[in-house]
Amino acid sequence: MSLSQTLQVFDAFDSAYASGQTVVDLFARFPDAKVSVREISGPKGKTDFVKIVLPGLTGRTGGGATPTLGVVGRLGGIGARPSRIGLVSDGDGAIAAVATALKLADMQTKGDALPGDVIVTTHVCPDAPTRPHQPVDFMDSPVETEDMNAEEVLPEMEAVLSIDTTKGNRILNHKGIAISPTVKQGYILRVAEDLVRIMEMTTGRPAVTFPITTQDITPYGNGVYHLNSILQPSIATSAPVVGVAIAAESVVPGCGTGASHEVDIALAVKFAVEVAKEFTRGTCQFHDPAEYQRLIALYGSLAHLQKRQD
Repeated sequence: MSLSQTLQVFDAFDSAYASGQTVVDLFARFPDAKVSVREISGPKGKTDFVKIVLPGLTGRTGGGATPTLGVVGRLGGIGARPSRIGLVSDGDGAIAAVATALKLADMQTKGDALPGDVIVTTHVCPDAPTRPHQPVDFMDSPVETEDMNAEEVLPEMEAVLSIDTTKGNRILNHKGIAISPTVKQGYILRVAEDLVRIMEMTTGRPAVTFPITTQDITPYGNGVYHLNSILQPSIATSAPVVGVAIAAESVVPGCGTGASHEVDIALAVKFAVEVAKEFTRGTCQFHDPAEYQRLIALYGSLAHLQKRQD
């Protein structure tokens, strides 16, 4: 069950005083979980970046060879104070990421440590700015996308789940969670069959996916439309990246309050935990390496799409 951890993090983050220390406190009773916090300031304020490392039985941190999964909670901020009071819809990704780490840490204490390491990153900002976007306003971030990626997308991550609220659009009209195709170095690859299988198992429903475009996997700030920032981690890594969208049937602004649904966030947590189990034991692939190499041989690298073009 992941709802318990989701509610713990939700309650802790629904505060004007939420910070990186809030996350440290949540993990105080889990000594094997390594939590670090780094405050970064930008042109629009400051935020606390959080990294949680959950070592596996045969993971890289212990000298083993088992692959490492990265889970990124993507967002602009968990709050938009003083213009909005309370937790904003955009905070769902941070809640889901930290709750995933909390669930995995709890599992470790009960004898269910994973084979490989899991690294969870996000940031905690209770007073982030907002910015205009169609069809509804977005949450903005106090720091630039490049700074965010530098803190959240780490070289140790061999595959990445990017969890983000994706409600401010008319493309994904589904309440719950959905996954994107896999993105790797400029290529939008097929939706991963293993992730479809895991999603159907954890939700008890047919898998839901959402479309992405070339624009979505290019860096923010280049003047083209982006669905949202869910695939921005893909511009900062050679690892395969999949977006996990927490979605709604209606169009909900990221700066809207009272718009988070705990059960939907918990679904994202449950999915991420099961992916972590399978990826670190080698039963889940985000892409077909041979097919990817075939694409490179036929059409060349598309890694230039990861770079900012001014």
